[in-house]
Amino acid sequence: MKLDDYRTSDNVSDQRGRGGRGGPRLPIGGGKMGIGTIIILGIAALVFGVNPMELMQGGGLPGGAPVQTQQGGQNAAQSCAIDEKSMFTCQVLASTEDTWVALFKAQGQTYRPATLTFYDRNGQSGCGAAQSAMGPFYCPADNGIYLDTSFFDELSTRFGAEGDFAQAYVIAHEVGHHIQTITGRSKDVRAAQARASEAEGNNLQVRMELEADCYAGVWAARNRDRIEPGDIEEGMAAAEAIGDDTLQKAAGRRPVPESFTHGTSAQRKAWLKKGLSTGDPAQCDTFSARTL
Repeated sequence: MKLDDYRTSDNVSDQRGRGGRGGPRLPIGGGKMGIGTIIILGIAALVFGVNPMELMQGGGLPGGAPVQTQQGGQNAAQSCAIDEKSMFTCQVLASTEDTWVALFKAQGQTYRPATLTFYDRNGQSGCGAAQSAMGPFYCPADNGIYLDTSFFDELSTRFGAEGDFAQAYVIAHEVGHHIQTITGRSKDVRAAQARASEAEGNNLQVRMELEADCYAGVWAARNRDRIEPGDIEEGMAAAEAIGDDTLQKAAGRRPVPESFTHGTSAQRKAWLKKGLSTGDPAQCDTFSARTL
């Protein structure tokens, strides 16, 4: 993806070299999801989704103030310049900002960007501890995306999803969760999950994730002039690799649709493709779709 000449985002924080406080608290007893779902969340947490602690609580946020971070202005520029992966991440984030500012403005609305926080191994978010094993996640409590860039190596080596567009998809998907927070979708879904059965709650979460996939596709469609040959294939390969059915099979388990929290490989590819083909966020309403 051609972003070498793109600006970097100012909405960047950095916890690298500092580490976080403590480990994640897993409220297994207090949530509505059973151990089978928790196992799947442990796998799914490695790929594009919200903080698994939030999912296990059905939306409850396990506290914890962020550690002191460097943020904005010159500090952001310095963080972006640390290495190639950081630079690319900051350029993708800036591109999503420009895209969604324009889309919101067209609807007479104002887009307030998310903040992306880099960390290594351990960090702290408004949703509690951040650890590399979680993979990238979005925290609605502080409108923040949390990323250890070593995940990009994991994406390539473990999941076979190579290429810079696969990395961009990760970031754009998390920005999609930020869109859901802005629009109130996330709040509504969490309220519905609190009243739902485990299977119903999982289905709602799947729709959340597929909508975020579609939003990632919308971003890519709006930046088609930046897309290079092979990029779309990289994105589809990533979507294929992180479907719940594919992950469960890779873990040696029989796929159990009722436990899915992110959608099948086919569903993830389909909704990413829908965003790509339409470039219209209004077409991403997975909650109105009869079939996914």
